[in-house]
Amino acid sequence: MTGVDIIGVGLSRFGRQPGVSGRAMAVDSIAAALADAGLAWKDIQAAYGGSDSSGLADTLVSDLGMTGIPFTNVKNGCATGGSALVAGYNAIRAGSADTVLVVGFDKHPRGSFDPMPMDWGLPEEIGHAGLMVTTQFFGAKIQRYMYDHGISTGTLGLVPEKSSYNGSLNPNAWRRDRLTPDQVLSSAMVSDPLTQYMFCSPGEGAAAVVLSRRGRDLSQGVIPVHVAGAVSSSRTYGTFEVFSPWLPPGDLTSVSTRTASKAFEMAGIGPEDVQVAQLQDTDSGAEIMHMAECGFCVDGEQEKLLAERHTWINGKLPVNTDGGCLANGEPIGASGLRQIHEIVTQLRGRGGARQVPGNPRVGFTHVYGAPGVSACTVLEA
Repeated sequence: MTGVDIIGVGLSRFGRQPGVSGRAMAVDSIAAALADAGLAWKDIQAAYGGSDSSGLADTLVSDLGMTGIPFTNVKNGCATGGSALVAGYNAIRAGSADTVLVVGFDKHPRGSFDPMPMDWGLPEEIGHAGLMVTTQFFGAKIQRYMYDHGISTGTLGLVPEKSSYNGSLNPNAWRRDRLTPDQVLSSAMVSDPLTQYMFCSPGEGAAAVVLSRRGRDLSQGVIPVHVAGAVSSSRTYGTFEVFSPWLPPGDLTSVSTRTASKAFEMAGIGPEDVQVAQLQDTDSGAEIMHMAECGFCVDGEQEKLLAERHTWINGKLPVNTDGGCLANGEPIGASGLRQIHEIVTQLRGRGGARQVPGNPRVGFTHVYGAPGVSACTVLEA
């Protein structure tokens, strides 16, 4: 099938931006991605985009230009951006377009998300019992994982320490103040064992990516990054996912494991070949579990890897070099494409103060969305 390259990326600033709409952030990120690709909106042959709370992506043509292209809306929870990219990738591989734009954006109000049970195929009683509060599922899942695999509470504090450091080096990040493990561990308890500073916050931001058929003539100065693999999947029986009101007996399955494995198989490489990674880090525990679920270590090995700082920028496998969701917040539609933007930046050697040393050539992205959807990519310089 046709190969696919990323030829342009664009990113808005993340965090609270009073007076700036999610749509405006989206338009700005698209303009940046098109400029990076050396293209104009009229050159785009198809588009995919998503937002959870800032409107329909296809209506952006009112600002961009009504060129008549197919523009498909995508909504897949926190996996929206990654899923939109997979859709655009598959469109080019199938031969239906040579140049595709993908965009994700959101502007969430302050406070926690407020999902309604009926929207997720669940009875209203689930909400009355408080079981639609996502933080408690994250707490319950990591609590079980810590018990099963010997992860200490102290290790939970090491993830925000690293992420806040990386965020301090990222001019687009929302949270730019560094945190110590003691500050993280002593912050207010939210859902045992997860404290306030172990969670990301619903936020604001936009990101856009321009995809192109590999081998297409490019504008001067454009540095393409190859999409070696891109896969999205839904959950199978036996998963412990957000909003699940019960847990089946036996070994658990993981949508992230299945999706990452398929992406690596498509790329013809393994996790050991990855030199920089972006992993869903809705909370500290999520990043820890996703390290193993995506194949970068065995269960329980995170205790040693984090203590020895192997996931820091200068470590063996830098993770979330832009600060991840913990530093950037979680504008649902944008997060997956923010990850793509960061890996492309790293593979192009343009990371500045947060650049991974040694000229990384292979990157990986992973998003996870409720109630059990994942999208993963393998990118190569």
